[in-house]
Amino acid sequence: MASVLDPHHLEVTLDALQLLTSDHNRVRGLFNLFKQAHESDDSARMQSIADRIMQELEVHTAIEEEVFYPQVQSRSEDMGEMVAEAMQEHHVAKTLLEELKASTPASEAWVAKVQVLIENVEHHAEEEEKEMFPKVRSSSDGAFLDSLGQRLEAQKRQHGAPTAKDNLDLTVDQLHKLASEQQIPGRSKMTKEELAATVAPG
Repeated sequence: MASVLDPHHLEVTLDALQLLTSDHNRVRGLFNLFKQAHESDDSARMQSIADRIMQELEVHTAIEEEVFYPQVQSRSEDMGEMVAEAMQEHHVAKTLLEELKASTPASEAWVAKVQVLIENVEHHAEEEEKEMFPKVRSSSDGAFLDSLGQRLEAQKRQHGAPTAKDNLDLTVDQLHKLASEQQIPGRSKMTKEELAATVAPG
């Protein structure tokens, strides 16, 4: 029988808001990498990073729309309005994602679309973290947010995306190395669980 200390059998105890913030930070890291590739005029790297950005955003918008928003929008009139606005911001991002797929990679128009997408998503993530998430936390108990976090992770797996559990067998040093390579903001203050939820598997 496995020891309870076996990292392969650890459970992730981050709640829904922490997990969604981890997604935001992983994408912010990709944005930083894209900007660096653009500055060095590395077309192949820009394209590779943009592909990862698109994959991340497709899964993140899906799990928010399928699991998170339906659970929080009825908590108050204010929350309903926030979710409605967030859904519109998702619509803008999805439209840009579709246009990017139809554009010539690394062309001026394509780069401009990626930059507009980055600005749109940065604004959206900041609004959620500063306005929506605190309201959800103050109106929810821990059990609800923990359960919602488990549902978000399960839904992410349904979409074929990695989850925090996939990284729990890595050491803190390995996670920090990945976080540094992936330009994850705030990585120096993250716990092992937060790092595991934030970094993309190496």
